[in-house]
Amino acid sequence: MNLIESIKRYTTVVADTGDFEAIAQYKPQDATTNPSLLFQASQKPQYEHLVNAALQAAAQAAGDEAARTEAFMDNLLVKFGCEILKIVPGRVSTEVDAGLSFDIEGSLAKARRLIGLYEKASVSRERILIKVASTWEGIRAAEQLEREGIHCNLTLLFSFAQAVACAEAGVTLISPFVGRIYDWYKRERGADIPADDDPGVASVTRIYNYYKRFDYKTQVMGASFRKVEQIVRLAGCDLLTISPDLLEEMENASGEVTRRLNPETAKNSTERKLHLDEKTFRWMHNEDAMASDKLSEGIRKFYADARKLEHYAKAKVAQKKAG
Repeated sequence: MNLIESIKRYTTVVADTGDFEAIAQYKPQDATTNPSLLFQASQKPQYEHLVNAALQAAAQAAGDEAARTEAFMDNLLVKFGCEILKIVPGRVSTEVDAGLSFDIEGSLAKARRLIGLYEKASVSRERILIKVASTWEGIRAAEQLEREGIHCNLTLLFSFAQAVACAEAGVTLISPFVGRIYDWYKRERGADIPADDDPGVASVTRIYNYYKRFDYKTQVMGASFRKVEQIVRLAGCDLLTISPDLLEEMENASGEVTRRLNPETAKNSTERKLHLDEKTFRWMHNEDAMASDKLSEGIRKFYADARKLEHYAKAKVAQKKAG
């Protein structure tokens, strides 16, 4: 038995990629995407038909070049999502532009637009997770979307405050970023961190135990891994989203994975239940220097990735118009 087969006994494995071949190879339950992954995938000749289909849809959109560019990006996200759903039996996460991270109404409008495109393509909203940054505004937008039956994946999650607020908002799923937490502490300490002391693993473990102790329905999906050791130490987490290179490493490694997280043990957690209003949330998150740094940095990076996709979209739309 290899490590992927072993960990699948306890945890839902999710592929963190826009590459269909990788998804088909590792047979995950779900898949997650983002603008950077789709920008990379859209450059590949085998996905040209999806780019062309998104261009055709954009050409029929009303408005100026900016509106057609936005329509192309939205349609490209959904076209890739639809293809991924032909491979995975579960759900695909589709990301709202990071530029809307502090814009509740903008996030709501974009999420509804994406779900509308999926439903137009005969894909049920039950198979879609709308990915939103775990800012106070993003969490409030997700809370409203969940009331409308639009399920959300709250990303760029680094602090316990973010996790608590997401659970209280009733979001479907959160994605705590194990690897980026590890990166911050490794840089601060100036040395590698032993696997058993990994602060990213500890963060997800604490969140998982808190959720299970107080019977929150929100699922925990560990994300942004740097090494296999982080993944196996979270065996039992609801879901883990893993990049193709780490999936390959796990496939080529034989062995049994021991379950580390389970609901029964979580009931013994000593965490007290918290209720966070906006002021308390902002203060508690601000007190976590790592989380404050990584959330801000993550939004900037996600925004930059989205702009790469946007520039690509503008060029494609202009090329289509000229042709």
